[in-house]
Amino acid sequence: MPATYELLRLQNRDGEETTIYLVRHPLRTTRVTVAHFDPPERLDHWCATTGHKEAIVGGFFLRDPYRPLGELWRDGVSIPHEPVAAPWADKRACVHVDGHVKLAPRDALPADPVGHLVQAGPLLVRDGRSVIDGSDPEGFSAGAAQFDSDITVGRYPRAALGVSEDELLAVCCDGRRSGVDAGLDLGELARLLISFGARDAINLDGGGSATLVHRGHLLNRPYSDIDQPAPESRAVVSALVFTA
Repeated sequence: MPATYELLRLQNRDGEETTIYLVRHPLRTTRVTVAHFDPPERLDHWCATTGHKEAIVGGFFLRDPYRPLGELWRDGVSIPHEPVAAPWADKRACVHVDGHVKLAPRDALPADPVGHLVQAGPLLVRDGRSVIDGSDPEGFSAGAAQFDSDITVGRYPRAALGVSEDELLAVCCDGRRSGVDAGLDLGELARLLISFGARDAINLDGGGSATLVHRGHLLNRPYSDIDQPAPESRAVVSALVFTA
């Protein structure tokens, strides 16, 4: 079966709406790899240039110099990165692909993983239940100095990966458009993934970096600033690439 695409509008508890983009990839017939961009690339432009049809933004990064924030592994090789601040590095959730796709805290995965790994987080869903409860188990609030702000607070454009019994769920939402797209908070994002059937789910890089490509086309409308004149994807340093 090919990947399928769904578009919907979601209303939050405050009556504001947000546009949601969902691509469902068959779990058993989809290969997932990690792409690393040095220098950074706009994901939709990279996909158009290289012929890759399906991708979503990966982990966080430092803008100057551009390098991954958290671990990034490709084919069992570690990419130079900025470590997550202590003591949170072992707790930050990752996507690990070694023939199977696993979403788990770093300390639940091999020290030297084979295959591909991208560290992102926080984990949104585990065993079909939301794990967003207002606590800070992965240190995103405590370690917010490594980001522009505390990514766990407020509604923003978001990106996430979910795993169900038979699908990989690539999700993006719009935001930062007054009266049009409010964005989602992490609890709303977790509940959304559960409604799509996710058994496990992880938050990926968001804000202006939130990028989802399907059939070679950018689906979402990335806004780096509130009500900027036009949406435009941001150059990123990593992505998850899906191949049938």
